[in-house]
Amino acid sequence: MKKLTMLFVATFAFGCLAFGAQHVFYGVVSDSMCGAKHHRASAAAATCVKNCAARGAKYVLVRRVAGTYKVYQVTPQEKFTGFPGKRVRVEGSLSGDTITAQTVAAVHYKSRAKAKTGAGLYVK
Repeated sequence: MKKLTMLFVATFAFGCLAFGAQHVFYGVVSDSMCGAKHHRASAAAATCVKNCAARGAKYVLVRRVAGTYKVYQVTPQEKFTGFPGKRVRVEGSLSGDTITAQTVAAVHYKSRAKAKTGAGLYVK
């Protein structure tokens, strides 16, 4: 019984430490008005997100999770101003449906010929 209690306490402690840990998230920067409508990066999405942000919408991150698109609130908003409608790599922590970003970087795809030898993504 004592071993079982110690195992439970250790599992709980490691779970708590992992909850606030840094994670990497990939997604497309959209806005709170359009949400998952901009799940693909494009010039049209960039224009729409810029216009909505100018009208007071907040930036959000759209990610594909288990075959559906999920919208996450992001903070601080200033880190996402240069990436409307673009695919990004965000390092940060997740609390509920809010991602607190430490770093945000644009993600670019390699050409199909080069993608066969690598992961297909690179961060600029």
